[in-house]
Amino acid sequence: MLEQYDQITAATEAITHRWNQRPAVGIILGSGLGGLTAAITDKVTIPYESIPSFAKSTAHGHAGQLACGFLQGVPVVVMEGRMHAYEGYSLSQIAFPVRVFQRLGVQLLIVTNAGGGLNPQYRTGDIMIIDDHINLMNGNPLVGINDERLGPRFPDMSAPYTPDLIDAALAVARREDFAAHRGVYVAVTGPNLETRAEYRFLRTIGADVVGMSTVPEVLVAVHSGLRVLGISVVTDMCLPDHLEVATVEHILAVARSAEPKLRALITAAVTHV
Repeated sequence: MLEQYDQITAATEAITHRWNQRPAVGIILGSGLGGLTAAITDKVTIPYESIPSFAKSTAHGHAGQLACGFLQGVPVVVMEGRMHAYEGYSLSQIAFPVRVFQRLGVQLLIVTNAGGGLNPQYRTGDIMIIDDHINLMNGNPLVGINDERLGPRFPDMSAPYTPDLIDAALAVARREDFAAHRGVYVAVTGPNLETRAEYRFLRTIGADVVGMSTVPEVLVAVHSGLRVLGISVVTDMCLPDHLEVATVEHILAVARSAEPKLRALITAAVTHV
Protein backbone atom coordinates (compact mmCIF):
# COMPACT_ATOMS: atom_id res chain seq x y z
CA MET A 1 0.00 0.00 0.00
CA LEU A 2 2.94 2.33 0.59
CA GLU A 3 3.66 2.72 -3.13
CA GLN A 4 0.10 3.88 -3.79
CA TYR A 5 0.55 7.38 -2.42
CA ASP A 6 2.74 8.54 -5.29
CA GLN A 7 0.58 6.66 -7.80
CA ILE A 8 -2.51 8.46 -6.47
CA THR A 9 -0.70 11.78 -6.84
CA ALA A 10 0.22 11.07 -10.47
CA ALA A 11 -3.31 9.94 -11.36
CA THR A 12 -4.84 12.97 -9.66
CA GLU A 13 -2.56 15.33 -11.54
CA ALA A 14 -3.44 13.69 -14.86
CA ILE A 15 -7.17 14.23 -14.20
CA THR A 16 -6.86 17.82 -12.95
CA HIS A 17 -4.81 18.64 -16.03
CA ARG A 18 -7.90 17.78 -18.12
CA TRP A 19 -10.59 18.96 -15.67
CA ASN A 20 -9.72 21.49 -12.99
CA GLN A 21 -12.87 21.32 -10.83
CA ARG A 22 -13.00 19.88 -7.30
CA PRO A 23 -15.63 17.11 -7.30
CA ALA A 24 -17.81 16.59 -4.25
CA VAL A 25 -19.26 13.24 -5.36
CA GLY A 26 -17.71 10.18 -6.99
CA ILE A 27 -19.98 7.70 -8.78
CA ILE A 28 -19.16 4.18 -9.98
CA LEU A 29 -21.56 2.82 -12.61
CA GLY A 30 -21.95 -0.94 -12.97
CA SER A 31 -22.81 -3.13 -15.94
CA GLY A 32 -25.30 -1.57 -18.34
CA LEU A 33 -25.76 1.53 -16.17
CA GLY A 34 -23.61 4.03 -18.08
CA GLY A 35 -26.54 5.98 -19.49
CA LEU A 36 -26.70 8.14 -16.38
CA THR A 37 -23.87 10.27 -17.73
CA ALA A 38 -26.27 11.80 -20.26
CA ALA A 39 -27.53 13.98 -17.40
CA ILE A 40 -24.06 15.43 -16.70
CA THR A 41 -23.49 18.97 -17.95
CA ASP A 42 -20.19 20.57 -19.03
CA LYS A 43 -18.90 17.03 -19.39
CA VAL A 44 -15.25 16.14 -19.91
CA THR A 45 -14.43 12.48 -20.64
CA ILE A 46 -11.06 10.94 -19.81
CA PRO A 47 -10.22 7.38 -20.96
CA TYR A 48 -8.81 5.18 -18.22
CA GLU A 49 -5.79 4.45 -20.42
CA SER A 50 -4.70 8.08 -20.14
CA ILE A 51 -4.68 8.03 -16.31
CA PRO A 52 -1.52 6.60 -14.66
CA SER A 53 -2.09 3.36 -12.68
CA PHE A 54 -5.74 3.06 -13.77
CA ALA A 55 -6.51 -0.44 -15.00
CA LYS A 56 -8.41 -0.98 -18.24
CA SER A 57 -12.05 -2.06 -17.99
CA THR A 58 -12.75 -5.06 -20.24
CA ALA A 59 -16.22 -6.09 -19.03
CA HIS A 60 -19.38 -6.01 -21.19
CA GLY A 61 -21.34 -2.78 -20.82
CA HIS A 62 -18.41 -0.77 -19.43
CA ALA A 63 -17.17 2.22 -21.45
CA GLY A 64 -13.91 2.49 -19.51
CA GLN A 65 -13.71 6.24 -19.02
CA LEU A 66 -14.25 8.99 -16.47
CA ALA A 67 -17.03 11.48 -17.05
CA CYS A 68 -16.36 14.71 -15.18
CA GLY A 69 -18.87 17.53 -14.93
CA PHE A 70 -21.94 18.68 -13.02
CA LEU A 71 -25.04 16.80 -11.87
CA GLN A 72 -27.78 18.90 -10.30
CA GLY A 73 -25.18 21.67 -10.19
CA VAL A 74 -22.84 19.53 -8.07
CA PRO A 75 -19.36 18.75 -9.43
CA VAL A 76 -19.05 14.99 -9.91
CA VAL A 77 -16.60 12.47 -11.30
CA VAL A 78 -18.15 9.31 -12.70
CA MET A 79 -16.61 5.96 -13.59
CA GLU A 80 -18.36 4.65 -16.70
CA GLY A 81 -17.48 1.07 -15.92
CA ARG A 82 -15.31 -0.52 -13.27
CA MET A 83 -12.66 -3.21 -12.96
CA HIS A 84 -13.34 -6.71 -11.61
CA ALA A 85 -11.30 -9.46 -10.00
CA TYR A 86 -12.38 -11.85 -12.77
CA GLU A 87 -10.55 -9.64 -15.27
CA GLY A 88 -7.31 -10.57 -13.51
CA TYR A 89 -6.91 -7.40 -11.42
CA SER A 90 -5.98 -7.32 -7.76
CA LEU A 91 -8.53 -5.91 -5.33
CA SER A 92 -6.13 -3.04 -4.71
CA GLN A 93 -6.13 -2.17 -8.43
CA ILE A 94 -9.92 -2.39 -8.54
CA ALA A 95 -10.30 0.07 -5.67
CA PHE A 96 -7.49 2.43 -6.75
CA PRO A 97 -9.88 4.93 -8.43
CA VAL A 98 -11.59 5.48 -5.07
CA ARG A 99 -8.23 6.61 -3.65
CA VAL A 100 -7.96 9.08 -6.51
CA PHE A 101 -11.53 10.28 -5.95
CA GLN A 102 -10.70 11.07 -2.33
CA ARG A 103 -7.56 12.98 -3.31
CA LEU A 104 -9.57 14.98 -5.87
CA GLY A 105 -11.87 16.14 -3.08
CA VAL A 106 -14.75 13.64 -3.18
CA GLN A 107 -16.68 13.34 0.08
CA LEU A 108 -19.46 10.97 -1.02
CA LEU A 109 -19.09 7.77 -3.04
CA ILE A 110 -22.14 6.38 -4.84
CA VAL A 111 -21.49 2.85 -6.06
CA THR A 112 -23.88 0.89 -8.26
CA ASN A 113 -23.99 -2.64 -9.62
CA ALA A 114 -26.10 -5.17 -11.47
CA GLY A 115 -26.75 -8.17 -9.25
CA GLY A 116 -28.64 -11.42 -8.98
CA GLY A 117 -31.62 -11.55 -6.65
CA LEU A 118 -31.44 -14.17 -3.89
CA ASN A 119 -34.33 -12.93 -1.79
CA PRO A 120 -37.55 -14.53 -3.12
CA GLN A 121 -39.49 -11.35 -2.30
CA TYR A 122 -37.47 -9.42 -4.91
CA ARG A 123 -38.31 -9.18 -8.60
CA THR A 124 -36.26 -8.57 -11.73
CA GLY A 125 -35.84 -4.82 -12.23
CA ASP A 126 -36.17 -3.99 -8.52
CA ILE A 127 -33.69 -1.75 -6.73
CA MET A 128 -31.90 -2.76 -3.54
CA ILE A 129 -30.28 -0.09 -1.38
CA ILE A 130 -27.28 -1.80 0.18
CA ASP A 131 -27.47 -1.84 3.97
CA ASP A 132 -24.49 -4.17 4.52
CA HIS A 133 -22.27 -6.60 2.65
CA ILE A 134 -20.49 -9.94 2.85
CA ASN A 135 -17.04 -10.28 1.31
CA LEU A 136 -16.48 -13.69 -0.32
CA MET A 137 -13.90 -12.44 -2.83
CA ASN A 138 -11.03 -14.25 -1.13
CA GLY A 139 -9.11 -11.06 -0.51
CA ASN A 140 -9.12 -7.48 0.75
CA PRO A 141 -7.65 -4.33 -0.85
CA LEU A 142 -6.40 -3.16 2.57
CA VAL A 143 -4.02 -6.09 3.05
CA GLY A 144 -0.38 -5.04 3.31
CA ILE A 145 1.60 -2.39 5.15
CA ASN A 146 -0.83 0.38 6.05
CA ASP A 147 -0.12 3.94 4.92
CA GLU A 148 -1.54 6.20 7.65
CA ARG A 149 -1.73 9.03 5.11
CA LEU A 150 -4.50 7.06 3.39
CA GLY A 151 -6.43 5.76 6.38
CA PRO A 152 -6.30 3.80 9.67
CA ARG A 153 -4.89 0.29 10.06
CA PHE A 154 -8.20 -1.13 11.32
CA PRO A 155 -11.13 0.80 9.81
CA ASP A 156 -14.46 0.31 11.56
CA MET A 157 -17.12 -1.42 9.47
CA SER A 158 -20.13 -1.13 11.76
CA ALA A 159 -21.89 1.07 9.17
CA PRO A 160 -19.99 1.00 5.85
CA TYR A 161 -23.08 2.31 4.03
CA THR A 162 -24.13 5.68 5.48
CA PRO A 163 -27.48 5.23 7.32
CA ASP A 164 -28.99 8.65 6.52
CA LEU A 165 -28.23 8.14 2.81
CA ILE A 166 -29.99 4.77 2.90
CA ASP A 167 -33.07 6.34 4.48
CA ALA A 168 -33.05 9.20 1.97
CA ALA A 169 -32.78 6.81 -1.00
CA LEU A 170 -35.71 4.71 0.24
CA ALA A 171 -37.75 7.90 0.66
CA VAL A 172 -37.03 8.82 -2.97
CA ALA A 173 -38.23 5.40 -4.13
CA ARG A 174 -41.47 5.78 -2.16
CA ARG A 175 -42.01 9.24 -3.62
CA GLU A 176 -41.31 8.05 -7.18
CA ASP A 177 -43.40 4.91 -6.59
CA PHE A 178 -40.97 2.15 -7.53
CA ALA A 179 -39.83 -0.93 -5.62
CA ALA A 180 -36.70 -0.46 -3.54
CA HIS A 181 -35.54 -2.86 -0.85
CA ARG A 182 -32.96 -2.54 1.91
CA GLY A 183 -30.69 -5.56 2.01
CA VAL A 184 -27.35 -7.33 2.07
CA TYR A 185 -25.03 -7.62 -0.94
CA VAL A 186 -22.59 -10.52 -1.18
CA ALA A 187 -19.54 -10.20 -3.43
CA VAL A 188 -17.97 -13.22 -5.13
CA THR A 189 -15.05 -13.42 -7.53
CA GLY A 190 -16.74 -14.78 -10.67
CA PRO A 191 -16.71 -14.83 -13.63
CA ASN A 192 -19.05 -17.82 -13.67
CA LEU A 193 -22.50 -17.46 -12.18
CA GLU A 194 -23.19 -19.59 -9.15
CA THR A 195 -24.50 -23.14 -8.90
CA ARG A 196 -27.85 -23.91 -7.32
CA ALA A 197 -26.07 -25.16 -4.19
CA GLU A 198 -24.06 -21.95 -3.99
CA TYR A 199 -27.19 -19.82 -4.31
CA ARG A 200 -28.73 -21.77 -1.41
CA PHE A 201 -25.57 -21.20 0.65
CA LEU A 202 -25.49 -17.46 -0.08
CA ARG A 203 -29.13 -17.05 0.89
CA THR A 204 -28.56 -19.09 4.05
CA ILE A 205 -25.76 -16.77 5.24
CA GLY A 206 -28.01 -13.74 4.86
CA ALA A 207 -27.43 -12.33 1.38
CA ASP A 208 -30.24 -10.73 -0.62
CA VAL A 209 -28.29 -9.93 -3.81
CA VAL A 210 -25.10 -11.45 -5.25
CA GLY A 211 -22.58 -9.78 -7.53
CA MET A 212 -18.91 -9.58 -8.51
CA SER A 213 -17.99 -6.04 -7.50
CA THR A 214 -18.59 -3.13 -5.11
CA VAL A 215 -17.07 -4.51 -1.90
CA PRO A 216 -13.42 -3.65 -2.72
CA GLU A 217 -14.38 -0.07 -3.58
CA VAL A 218 -16.48 0.31 -0.43
CA LEU A 219 -13.72 -1.06 1.82
CA VAL A 220 -11.33 1.55 0.46
CA ALA A 221 -13.99 4.28 0.67
CA VAL A 222 -14.50 3.55 4.37
CA HIS A 223 -10.72 3.44 4.88
CA SER A 224 -10.54 6.84 3.16
CA GLY A 225 -13.26 8.39 5.31
CA LEU A 226 -15.90 8.75 2.58
CA ARG A 227 -19.66 8.57 3.00
CA VAL A 228 -21.11 5.73 0.92
CA LEU A 229 -24.38 4.96 -0.83
CA GLY A 230 -24.64 1.54 -2.50
CA ILE A 231 -27.34 0.63 -5.04
CA SER A 232 -27.97 -2.75 -6.69
CA VAL A 233 -30.21 -3.31 -9.70
CA VAL A 234 -31.70 -6.81 -9.58
CA THR A 235 -31.11 -7.98 -13.15
CA ASP A 236 -32.02 -11.67 -12.73
CA MET A 237 -33.44 -13.92 -10.07
CA CYS A 238 -31.24 -16.63 -8.57
CA LEU A 239 -33.78 -18.94 -6.97
CA PRO A 240 -32.25 -22.44 -6.94
CA ASP A 241 -35.55 -24.31 -7.23
CA HIS A 242 -36.70 -22.20 -10.20
CA LEU A 243 -33.39 -21.32 -11.80
CA GLU A 244 -33.35 -20.05 -15.36
CA VAL A 245 -30.33 -19.59 -17.61
CA ALA A 246 -29.03 -16.02 -17.33
CA THR A 247 -27.41 -14.32 -20.31
CA VAL A 248 -25.25 -11.20 -20.42
CA GLU A 249 -27.59 -9.68 -22.99
CA HIS A 250 -30.61 -10.09 -20.70
CA ILE A 251 -28.74 -8.74 -17.66
CA LEU A 252 -27.60 -5.63 -19.55
CA ALA A 253 -31.09 -5.05 -20.96
CA VAL A 254 -32.68 -5.15 -17.50
CA ALA A 255 -29.98 -2.87 -16.11
CA ARG A 256 -30.62 -0.32 -18.85
CA SER A 257 -34.37 -0.45 -18.27
CA ALA A 258 -33.82 0.40 -14.59
CA GLU A 259 -31.85 3.56 -15.35
CA PRO A 260 -34.73 6.00 -14.65
CA LYS A 261 -34.93 4.62 -11.10
CA LEU A 262 -31.18 4.82 -10.70
CA ARG A 263 -31.10 8.36 -12.03
CA ALA A 264 -33.77 9.47 -9.55
CA LEU A 265 -31.81 7.99 -6.64
CA ILE A 266 -28.45 9.39 -7.67
CA THR A 267 -29.64 12.89 -8.57
CA ALA A 268 -31.27 13.12 -5.15
CA ALA A 269 -28.22 11.71 -3.35
CA VAL A 270 -25.73 14.23 -4.77
CA THR A 271 -27.46 16.95 -2.75
CA HIS A 272 -26.52 15.14 0.49
CA VAL A 273 -22.79 15.98 0.37
